[in-house]
This record gives sequence, C-alpha cells and structure tokens, in this order.
Amino acid sequence: MRFGGFGEYAIDFYDGLVVDNSKPYWDANVATYKSDVRAPMEAMLAELAPEFGEGFGEGKVFRPYRDVRFAKDKTPYKTHCGGVIEQGRGGGAYYVEVGPDGLRVGGGCFHLAADQLARYRQAVDTEIHGAALEQVLATLRRQGWEIAGDALKTKPRGFDADHPRLDLLRHRSVYAVRVWEPDDALHERTCLDRVRKAWRQLRPFNEWARDHVGPSELPRR
Repeated sequence: MRFGGFGEYAIDFYDGLVVDNSKPYWDANVATYKSDVRAPMEAMLAELAPEFGEGFGEGKVFRPYRDVRFAKDKTPYKTHCGGVIEQGRGGGAYYVEVGPDGLRVGGGCFHLAADQLARYRQAVDTEIHGAALEQVLATLRRQGWEIAGDALKTKPRGFDADHPRLDLLRHRSVYAVRVWEPDDALHERTCLDRVRKAWRQLRPFNEWARDHVGPSELPRR
C-alpha cells in the first residue's frame, strides 16, 4: 500500500476517543481506526524503512491498548497512534505519531535503562563524543526542534559540579520532538515528505545514540 495521507476522519476519531475512551466507542469506530489511522501508518513506515531502517531495524506500529496494570488512569486506549523504527528503546529511534494534536515526530533516547544510561554518560563525559552530541543538539534547536527529556535536578554521582557538559550528564533520557497541528498536509502524501525531511535532520542524533548507547543488554522486566 502506497502512503497517500492519513484518512479524512483520523483526527475526528481521536477527538472522539478523548471524550469517550471506552470499549463501546472503540468497537463502534474501530473500522475508522483501521482504515484512516493504522493502515496509513503502516504504509508510511513501509516506505520510510528502506532509507532509515539500516542499523535500526524494521518499522512497527504500537498497540492501541494502554497498559493499565499499575496505572491510576484505567482508560483502556491510547489517544494517539505511534510508529517507530528502532533497534531497542533508548538506542536511537525514528518516531512518528498522529493524534488530536496533529503530527508529532521525534528521535533520540526516549528511555534509558541502567546500562544504557552508564554508556550515555561515559560518552558525554569524553571531549570528542560529548562535544559531538552538543553540536548535534544545537543544530536541531536551530532547525526548530525541542530538546526534551527527564533530567536530575542535581549533578549525577561521580561527576564534578563544573563539568562542561553537566546539563547533558543530568539527563536520564534525551530526545528531540517537533509537532505540526492538524492541517491539510496530514491527509496528503505531503505528510510523508514532512516526516522524511524531519527524520533526515534527526539522523546524526540517532546515529550518535546507536553508536554510543545502543540497545539495553539487561533482561526485560
């Protein structure tokens, strides 16, 4: 299937799900989800995978169901559809999402397990690799990306308070995101071009994460 844009009712579907996050709403509208959201997302990833998949793996669409086992919020469905090309969480990712806010694109280290965090900080601590990441993130900011992530309020153990890259060392996750509000392009092939251009800008960041962080080697919980 060739990507031609998300369906006409993709945003309407999620607007409705935000208001009524229930199984009856889902069951009544699941055909719209499949045709206007999931099928276009799968088609987009299939077209982008040949360019971005090498060294990162195949694309996948995330399940629409929330894991509510330990959550206070027991609503059963995610109010967006996300797709990603990645080796494993944390070691670089090409991410795309469609939902009520429109189109969201991101990349980097969305979650760092303990072994990944140790490798990340070891690389940031070095002058060569740490300075390279600083430059990559500065370029993304100039291009309009938001750099976000979870960070300590104090310095991490084992590093000096005057470390030149202390702000980066504080991070326990670090990633870049951009958002486009719902517009006509979302429903056209132009949306694929938008994501492709954004992912090309993310490539240096993801390759840094792939080379210096990589997938976690710890057993999954």
